Amino acid sequence: MALTELDDGTVRSMAIGAVFSDFVGKINSLDFHRKDDLLVTASEDDSVRLYDIANARLLKTTFHKKHGADRICFTHHPSSVICSSRYNLDTTGESLRYLSMYDNRCLRYFKGHKERVVSLCMSPINDSFMSGSLDHSVRIWDLRVNACQGILRLRGRPTVAYDQQGLVFAVAMEGGAIKLFDSRSYDKGPFDTFLVGGDMAEVFDIKFSNDGKSMLLTTTNNNIYVLDAYGGEKQCGFSLEPSPNTTIEATFTPDGQYVVSGSGDGTLHAWNINKRTEVASWNSHIGVASCLKWAPRRVMFVAASTVLTFWIPNTSKSTGESVGEARHLDLAGSFLHNALSISFTLLAASCNVMNQKPILFKSIYLCNETGLISSLELKNIAFMSIVLYDKFIVFMCIVLSTIFLLLFSLAF
Repeated sequence: MALTELDDGTVRSMAIGAVFSDFVGKINSLDFHRKDDLLVTASEDDSVRLYDIANARLLKTTFHKKHGADRICFTHHPSSVICSSRYNLDTTGESLRYLSMYDNRCLRYFKGHKERVVSLCMSPINDSFMSGSLDHSVRIWDLRVNACQGILRLRGRPTVAYDQQGLVFAVAMEGGAIKLFDSRSYDKGPFDTFLVGGDMAEVFDIKFSNDGKSMLLTTTNNNIYVLDAYGGEKQCGFSLEPSPNTTIEATFTPDGQYVVSGSGDGTLHAWNINKRTEVASWNSHIGVASCLKWAPRRVMFVAASTVLTFWIPNTSKSTGESVGEARHLDLAGSFLHNALSISFTLLAASCNVMNQKPILFKSIYLCNETGLISSLELKNIAFMSIVLYDKFIVFMCIVLSTIFLLLFSLAF
C-alpha cells in the first residue's frame, strides 16, 4: 500500500501481512532502501537476505561464514549494502564490508575497528557512512576508498545517525549525552550538546524524523524519547517493559507524527506524538521485537526477532464491520416487515369481523401496494376472521396492530 497521510485509525488497523520464519537464530539488523521497495536483513545464521516488500517476496540470500553478518545498511545502489563483521576482528581487522548482492562479491573491506560495530548509517546525500564501535570510536568512511576519513574518540557505547538532509549527524555517548556535528566540518567538534534529562542509560539507537525537526532515542533500559532536534528539549517519553539481554528498536512513521516500538513483554506499541497518547497496542506474535522499522515509502513496518514479519493495514476489519452492520440492517428490516404484516393482518381481520368492509379493502390494498402482505397472509386474514369472533379479542387485536404501527413510525 502506497504511503498516504496517516491517521490514528490507519495506524490502529496495522496487522501482520506476511511472515518469514526460515532464519536460524536472531535477526541482528535490517534496513529499507530509501527509494526502492527493498529490505535487507542480517542475522545470526550469517545470512544477508534481500526482500521485495511490495510483493512480500524473498529475492536473494547470501551467506558469510568467514565474517558473519551483524549491522547492515543499504548504500544508494539497490543491490549494494554495507555489513559489519562478527568474527575474526582481532586477526583480520576487516570490521566492515561493502557487498554486492547482485553477484555476491565483496567490493571493499574497511579496516580499523578493533571491536564489534554496534551502529552503522549511510549518508543520504553522498558516499560517506559512519560506524560506531565498542572500541569507543566513531569512524567516518567513504565507499570509494579503503582508508578511514575521520575518527571521533568517545566514552561508552557510541550510537550514530545522519539527519535526512545529510547536513548534521548525531553521536550518543556515555551518560546519555547527545552531540551534534556539522557533517562538512566535524573535525571542529560538536556545535551543540545536550542530555536526556535524568536518564543516564546508554542510547542504543538514534533516528531523525524526515523533516529533521525531531530525534527519536531508544535507551538500553527500554525508554523512548522524542527530542527537539534543534534545542534538545524533550517533547515526550515512553517507558516500556524491560527485556534483559535484548535491546528493542523504535521508529518514526514517515510523516513524523507517530512512533512505533517493541517492548520487553512481546508487544508492539504506537503513539501519536502530537497528542502524546498511545493509539495502538498489538501482540507481536514473535516475542521481543529487537528490530523494527517503518518503510520510507509505504504504509508498512517490519518487526523481527528470530522471525521477520511485515505489518500492513488490515482492511478486512473495516469490511467485516460493514458486513455486520448490513446484516444488522437486514434483520431489522425483516423484523419491521413481519411486524407490519402481522399488524395489517390483525387490523384487517378485525375489520372483517366488525363488517367494516371499506377499511378492510383499503388495508389489503395498501398492503399489496407496499409489498407488506402476501397471498399467504391474505389467507391468514380469512382464518383470523373466523377465529376473531369475540369482541374483546377484536379490541385487543386493534390495540396490538396500533402498537406495531406506532413502533414502525418511531423506527423511522
